Amino acid sequence: MESPLVILQISDLHILASQGKTMAGVDTEHSFISLLEYLHCTYNTIDLLLVTGDLAENPSQSSYQRIYQAHNTYQTRTICLPGNHDDFTLMRQIFADKKINCDKQLQFKHWQIICLNSQKIGSAKGYLATSELDYLTDSLNRHPELNVLIAVHHPPIPTDSQWMDTMMIENSDELFLRLKGRTQVKAITCGHIHQEMEGKEQDKIILGTPSTCFQFKPFSDEYELDNRKPGYRIFLLHSNGQFESAVHRLPA
Repeated sequence: MESPLVILQISDLHILASQGKTMAGVDTEHSFISLLEYLHCTYNTIDLLLVTGDLAENPSQSSYQRIYQAHNTYQTRTICLPGNHDDFTLMRQIFADKKINCDKQLQFKHWQIICLNSQKIGSAKGYLATSELDYLTDSLNRHPELNVLIAVHHPPIPTDSQWMDTMMIENSDELFLRLKGRTQVKAITCGHIHQEMEGKEQDKIILGTPSTCFQFKPFSDEYELDNRKPGYRIFLLHSNGQFESAVHRLPA
C-alpha cells in the first residue's frame, strides 16, 4: 500500500521590513522561523510545503530574502503563492530555484496541486483573473486522471466574519462554475483569514488555515484578534483520491 503524500500548508507570515519588529504584538519573523523549525522536527517526510500568501507585510528584497533563507535551511520542496500584501514580481525573482519557487502546478503520481493567484492589485479583496481561471481549466483538462488540491490566498466562500467576508474572492461564482462536475477536484485550501475554517461548495471541501503569527477571532463583525497560537494545516493525500486534513498549533 502506497504511503499518502504529506502536504503542509502555512500562511500569512507578514514578515516586516526589519528583523525584531512586531505587528499586533507579535514578532512575526520569530514566530515563522519557530513554526518552520517545529514542522521539520515533527515530520520525517514533507512532500510539499505550501505557503499561501502574505509572505511579507512590507515587501522588499530584504524581507523576501530572509524568508527564502529560512526555507533554504531545510531544502524542502516549497511553493509560494502571493497574497494581497505581496509583491509577486519580486517574489518570483527571489523564490526561483528548483526547490523553492512560485510554480503554479506540481504533479505527483495520483495528485496534482494547482496554485491560483487571487491578488487584486491595490486592494485587500481577492479576484481571479480570466487567465487564472483558464489556467485552472486547462490543467484539469490535461490531467483528468489526477486528483486535485487547489491552493489560493483568499477564501472563495464566506467565513461568517462580516469584516473578513468583504475580502473574499469577488468572482468565486466563476470559479465554481469552472469546477462544476469536476469530481477530481477534492478540496480548495486558502489563507488570508488567520483562522481555521471548513466549509463546502458543490462537492468541494473548502479549508482555511491559521497564520504563522497572530490570529483573527472567528465569527467577528469587526477586526478582532484571537489568543490562539500560530498554526498550520496538514494534508494526507491518498492514492485513491481520499484525503485527511487537520489544523495543528505551535506548542506554547
